[in-house]
Amino acid sequence: MAETSGQEIGFRHRPVLLHEVIEALNIRQDGIYVDGTLGGAGHACEVCRRLSGGRFVGIDRDADALRAASERLKEFSFASVVQSNYSEMKEVLASLGIEKVSGILLDLGVSSYQLDTPERGFSYKEETAPLDMRMDRRMEFTARDIINGYSEAELFRIIRDYGEDPFAKNIAKHIVRYREKKELVTCGDLNEAIRAAIPMKIQKTLGHPSKRTFQAVRIELNGELKALQETLDKLIDLLEENGRLCIITFHSLEDRIVKSGFKKRENPCECPPGFPVCVCGKKSAGRVVTKKPVLPGKEECEENKRARSAKLRVFERSYK
Repeated sequence: MAETSGQEIGFRHRPVLLHEVIEALNIRQDGIYVDGTLGGAGHACEVCRRLSGGRFVGIDRDADALRAASERLKEFSFASVVQSNYSEMKEVLASLGIEKVSGILLDLGVSSYQLDTPERGFSYKEETAPLDMRMDRRMEFTARDIINGYSEAELFRIIRDYGEDPFAKNIAKHIVRYREKKELVTCGDLNEAIRAAIPMKIQKTLGHPSKRTFQAVRIELNGELKALQETLDKLIDLLEENGRLCIITFHSLEDRIVKSGFKKRENPCECPPGFPVCVCGKKSAGRVVTKKPVLPGKEECEENKRARSAKLRVFERSYK
């Protein structure tokens, strides 16, 4: 979710792959559309402008995002905004009397507003910021609890798996060594522990040493990959005939989950390749519209560097 903003002005929406998303959703004027990661309503406003007699539902975990989005969407009487996780989309829609929808959008990851607001603790650049990283601040558990409470083995696992950091083992060791002296409270404390774990010559060539660890802790704390894995099938099943699910990812692990999940729903047959007729009984749920992910163009990447790792994949539902 790479929206550009500044702390002093709140959510300023520059949604990634905007034109590509609008085209991929194949919007019907009277359709029902859901943005499961509403953010500052950058994509949502463009969807709503194309509706007449339709409905729109925006969902986000972040109360700050919802306040900004509600203000931007107030001109659209058919738009509803709900604080929740997209993993609870079926329940949210049921509470609004909606069973099936025409399109769903997920713009995954952390927003620029969250990164650029120091007290949220998402950015390794903010040395004095608290170790927070909660997307939903109603949660009591924070990044500080992970860093100070997880065992060395658990820290190694999340930094290796979610951060894909080759120095994961050493970073985990240094975090534990640091907290034996004092609790890690700020982003600067975590940065200090990480810097000690990575050779200086490596730091000079690979950019900021904390980037991957901060990403890993954020993903673990907010259950980002778990939510995607457990919800993907449910989202596809919420679509009506020819309805589309559009997902923008910014991380290789997210993209892998979406790619494999879409492929499995397109061709779920488990029969051996040589079988002349399918006997497993598993039917296709539709088709993958994007055989290769849609990527931002050169101009968009130059204007918004956080768009560079974005990938859009699209699935179209069919009950035939």
